[in-house]
Amino acid sequence: MSSRRPVEAEEEPGVRKAAVALIFRVGADRSPELLFIKRADYPGDPWSGQVAFPGGREEAGDASLQETATRETREETGIDLTREGMVIGVLDDLRPRTVRLPAVVVRPFVAVLERSEPLRLSSEVALAFWIPFGTLAHKEAWSEDTVFARGVQINARVFRHEDHVIWGMTERILAQLLELL
Repeated sequence: MSSRRPVEAEEEPGVRKAAVALIFRVGADRSPELLFIKRADYPGDPWSGQVAFPGGREEAGDASLQETATRETREETGIDLTREGMVIGVLDDLRPRTVRLPAVVVRPFVAVLERSEPLRLSSEVALAFWIPFGTLAHKEAWSEDTVFARGVQINARVFRHEDHVIWGMTERILAQLLELL
């Protein structure tokens, strides 16, 4: 995965950049787990309350989008990828599929934790949880379903884990990862 060249979106005026981190760790049963967060509810936030990967928008002081993903992960979860893990790959850039969402290009980075410290969640994150990767990789775990976002009913491909629903851009990022592994 480290040698793979991702498809990068072309620069466009008015389109912000963001980055997320798909973070793996070794679970208690020695199998890989992937970290997800549930965003806190904030009025006006189009991704409020949704399941996502840690990450956010590029800031002026970020030297690269990988640094954006690392900084945002540290701010949201307390995980310092520069000390506790390493980035092992990059997926293709993605954009929201609807014009109702902000104009943003998201670059997903794949990382592995070398050691797992307790999470320290920021106020931007309602909760965090790990899902065994083997569970995500089973095609029968995925389905087409109806979700509601900002008062709009949407038919989407989803993965359900306990009372959490993975869909939208998070599902698209995860689908990319599953295709590569």
